[in-house]
Amino acid sequence: MADRRQQILDAAITVLGTRGTRHLTHRAVDADAGLPAGSTSNLFRTREALLAGVLTRILERETAGWNRLTRSLDRIDPATFTTVVGALVQDLADAGRALTLARLAIFGEAAHQPALQQQIAASQEQLTAWAAPLMAALGARHPVPALHLLLALIDGLLNNQLANPDPDFDPTTAIATVLPAILTGQP
Repeated sequence: MADRRQQILDAAITVLGTRGTRHLTHRAVDADAGLPAGSTSNLFRTREALLAGVLTRILERETAGWNRLTRSLDRIDPATFTTVVGALVQDLADAGRALTLARLAIFGEAAHQPALQQQIAASQEQLTAWAAPLMAALGARHPVPALHLLLALIDGLLNNQLANPDPDFDPTTAIATVLPAILTGQP
């Protein structure tokens, strides 16, 4: 059942990330997953349940990306961190484009759905608990606000690249430019 659930949610992410929220239907997910009609509805009876499941799956996949990031850091220093985060952002804009667009679509839906807002808030708390020590190890004077600024920078870079793709997109340069101010808390 877990494999079928993951298959359905990954198909829903693809539908959402490639066609948008208006096209996210149980029927479209079934077709994208190559499953019989009604398969998605059997697991996710309502659109709200499907959106909550998609958000959970997006967060699982993003968490895996952050975990890969930390495993690829052989030492914690701003230069290495900048390179690794830049590569992660580049991947989210290229190979992970559908996932990133699906995340943005879910966040848009959350503006009108308190249940999704609560789910996002809980995941942000988990990310903060996990990543604030990393920011402290990088020398951040105020790790939690520094993390929030870094995440805002990443989101901004991704939003701009997805909305107006630049073939010369280089998130590493932007991160290297802004990270010292984020870490020191200085404007």
